[in-house]
Amino acid sequence: MPEQGIASVLAALPLAAVLVAEDALILGANALASELLGRAIEGRHFMTALRQPEVIDAIEATLADHQPRTATYQQSDAGRDNSFAVSLGFIDIPPTRGVLVCFEDTSEKQQASQMRRDFVANVSHELRTPLTALMGFIETLQGPARRDDVAIDRFLGIMQSEAARMERLVRDLLSLSRVESEERVRVKEPVDLGRIIGSVLHTLRPLAGESGCEIVFDPPEGVLVPGNSDQLQQVFTNLIENAIKYGGKGNAITITLDAAAPETSLRVPAVIARVADQGPGIDPLHIPRLTERFYRVDTHRSREMGGTGLGLAIVKHIINRHRGRLRIQSVPGQGSEFAVILPRWSAPE
Repeated sequence: MPEQGIASVLAALPLAAVLVAEDALILGANALASELLGRAIEGRHFMTALRQPEVIDAIEATLADHQPRTATYQQSDAGRDNSFAVSLGFIDIPPTRGVLVCFEDTSEKQQASQMRRDFVANVSHELRTPLTALMGFIETLQGPARRDDVAIDRFLGIMQSEAARMERLVRDLLSLSRVESEERVRVKEPVDLGRIIGSVLHTLRPLAGESGCEIVFDPPEGVLVPGNSDQLQQVFTNLIENAIKYGGKGNAITITLDAAAPETSLRVPAVIARVADQGPGIDPLHIPRLTERFYRVDTHRSREMGGTGLGLAIVKHIINRHRGRLRIQSVPGQGSEFAVILPRWSAPE
C-alpha cells in the first residue's frame, strides 16, 4: 500500500492509530495518535514513541506470530490519569506488512465504574454505622439494661435518632435516583420562582429563629422559569437550610432574585437566585467537589446536623434537568454564596 493510501486509511479510523512496519519503524500515524503520542513519530522506532513495556511486548509478539492482541496504555496529562484499551492486528496488504495499533480512550468508563464502586462503598458505610449502633443498643436492652428504666429511655431516644438518620439516607437515595432518571426529561411549564422561595422560607423560619438567623428576601413579582415546582422547592430548601445550619448563630442570610442579570453561561435570558450567608465560608479546595455524592467538608459536623452528604448532589441534578447552572463562591471567614442560574420563561410563539 503506498504511503498516501496508508495515511488515508489511518485518517478514516475513529481511534488513535499507528502502523508499525516489520522493520519496527512507524509507517504512519493519524492526527489522534499524534495528539496522544507526540508529533513527528513517523519513521521512528516504535519503542521510542511507545515507552510502556506491555504495549512494546504486544507489538513485538504480533510482529513475530501475526496474531491479534490487546493491551493497556496509561497516560498522565496535566495531573489526570488517562487509560486506553489497545488493540493490535497484523496487516498484510503488499507491499505493506506490519501491525496496526489502535488506542481507545476508556478513562470515562473506568471513572464511571470507580464512581459506582465508591457509591456502593459509601452507601454501605453510611448504613452500617447506624445499624451497628442499633444492634448494640438492642443487645444492651436485652441484657444488663433490661430493667433499667432510665437507660431504656436514653437508649430508645438514641435508637430513634439513628433510625431517623437511616430514613433520611434512604429518602435521599430514592430522591437522587428519581432525579437522575428524569434528568433528560425537559420541564416546560412556567412556575413563579419568587413564590417557591417564599414557600420554602415560610417552612424554614422556625429553624432560622432557633439559630438566631436573620433572613432577608424581597423578591420582584412574576419571575417565571420553566420548571418543576416540587423539585425547585427541594433545591432552595437544601440551599437555605444549609445556610441556616452551617452559617452559625446570628448568621445573616440574604436571598436575591435577579430576572434581568446579564448571564452568558446559558446563552439564553436567565434568572439568577442567590443564597448568601455570612458564615465561616468554605475553603476553595472543597468547592469543586461539593456536589459529589457523600462529599462533606466536615464529616462529623455534617452528621451532627442530620446531613446525608447527598443534598447538593440532588441539587445539581435537579438544576441540570432545568438546563441551569449552580455557581458556588466562598471566602473563608466571610461567607458563601450559592447562585442558581435558570433559563427565564418565554411564552411559545
